[in-house]
Amino acid sequence: MKSHRILVVEDEENQRRTLAGFLRKKGYRTEEAPSGEAALELVRKHLYDLVLTDQKMGGIGGLELLREVKAANPEIEVVLLTAFGDLRSAVQAVRQGAFDYLAKPVDLEELELTLERALERRQLVVENRMLRESLGERQSFEEIISVSDAMESVLNMASRVARVDSPVLITGESGTGKEMVAKTIHQASVRRDQPFVAVNCAALNQNLIESELFGHEKGAFTGAIRQRQGKLESADRGTLFLDELGEISPEIQVKLLRFLQEHSFERVGSDQVQQADVRLIAATNRDLEAAIRQGDFREDFYYRINVVNIQIPPLRSRREDIRPLIDFFLQRNRERLGPKTFSRQALDSLLRYDFPGNIRELQNVVERAMVLARNEVVDLADLPPSVTARQDNFPGVREIGGSLTEEIENLERRMITAALESCDKVQVRAAEKLGITERNLRYKMKKLGIK
Repeated sequence: MKSHRILVVEDEENQRRTLAGFLRKKGYRTEEAPSGEAALELVRKHLYDLVLTDQKMGGIGGLELLREVKAANPEIEVVLLTAFGDLRSAVQAVRQGAFDYLAKPVDLEELELTLERALERRQLVVENRMLRESLGERQSFEEIISVSDAMESVLNMASRVARVDSPVLITGESGTGKEMVAKTIHQASVRRDQPFVAVNCAALNQNLIESELFGHEKGAFTGAIRQRQGKLESADRGTLFLDELGEISPEIQVKLLRFLQEHSFERVGSDQVQQADVRLIAATNRDLEAAIRQGDFREDFYYRINVVNIQIPPLRSRREDIRPLIDFFLQRNRERLGPKTFSRQALDSLLRYDFPGNIRELQNVVERAMVLARNEVVDLADLPPSVTARQDNFPGVREIGGSLTEEIENLERRMITAALESCDKVQVRAAEKLGITERNLRYKMKKLGIK
C-alpha cells in the first residue's frame, strides 16, 4: 500500500467520488472535499502530500486554492483539473506553483502517471530539506535561485556529496552556475571553514599552469625569482575547484591523477614530496568522453575525477526558473539602479528566449535593461535585439487555434519529437531531457501517435 495522502477537491459529487475511488484502488490514502473552503480547512489541520483540485468551483476556485495551499505548506504538490480553462490559465497555474494541469474529461492512466511524478518531486523536495537541515547549511543551498524539478535534482545530489570527500565533476553549458554549485558543496561540507580556491584553467597559459597548481622553486625557470606556493597548498584542508578542466594538458592530468591517488606532489624544480589534504571539484562544458576518443584527455584521469557527476541543465530546459531569477537580479540591482519592473511584453519576451549564455546572459540582460530603462518599467525597447528577435525559439503557442486539449497535445508532440531527434531516438535520454519518466514518455508517445 502507498503511504501518500491525497486530497481530492471537486464540487461535482460523482466526479469527486470517481476520482477518489480510483486513487484508493491504486493504494493511495484519499480524502475528499466538496469545495475550496472545505479543502482549506483540511489542509490547515492535516498533512497532505498532494491536492488534486478542480479549477472551476463556486467560492474559492482552483487557482486561489493553489495559492492558499502553497502558503500553508509549500511542499504540498497541487495538480489542477479543468474543462473551462485555456492555455494561458494552464501556464498561469504552473507559474504559481502547480505541478501540472490536466484537462477534463480526465484520462485516468495519464492522471496516475502525473501523480506519480508529482509525488516523486515532493519526495525529492522533502529529502533535500532534510539533508540540508542535517548538514546545518540550509542557507548555502538557498543561495541558488530555482524552483524547477531539474535543479532540485542537482541540489539533492549536491547535498549528498557534500557529506563526503569524493571528487566531483560538474558538467553543463557555460553560464549555468557550475562554480556556484561547487561553492555550495564546499559550504555544506565539513571543510566549510577552510579555503575554497578556484582556478580557471582556460584562462591560464598552459606553460604556467603546472606552476599555478603545484607551485615552483626559486630558479625553476626563467622569471622564477622566488619560491611560490601553488593552489594545491593554498587549498590545504579545503576545496580546490578546477573550472574548465578540459583545457588541462595530458601531462598535467598525469600529475593531478597522482595527487588524487596519493595526496602528494612536487613543486616545479623540486624533487621534494609535498602533502596536501584537498577535496577536488572540477567543472567543464566540454564533452570529455569525446575528448578521450580524440586523444585530448586521459581516460584514467577522467574516471578518477568523475566519481560523482553533477550535470546542470541549461536555462532553456528549466524555463520555470527564469522568472525567479529575474526577480532576484532586479532586487540585487535595486539599490544601485533603482526599483524597476518589467512590462508584460518584456517579461513574455524573456520567458520565450533560449538564453544560450544561460544564467550569466540573463543576469547581463536584466542589468542592461535596468540601465537603459527611462522609467521604472522596463519595456521591449530596453531589451537587446538578440532577445526580441528570437521569439520563435520558444516551443509554445503564439496564437491559440484549437481547444486547450488540442493545443497542449500539439505542444507535447513537438517537444517529444524534438527531444527524440536530439537524442538519436534513445527514449531513456529523451525522457531525461524532457524531465519525465521513461514510462510516461512511452505513454505519451502512444497517446500522441509518435512512432
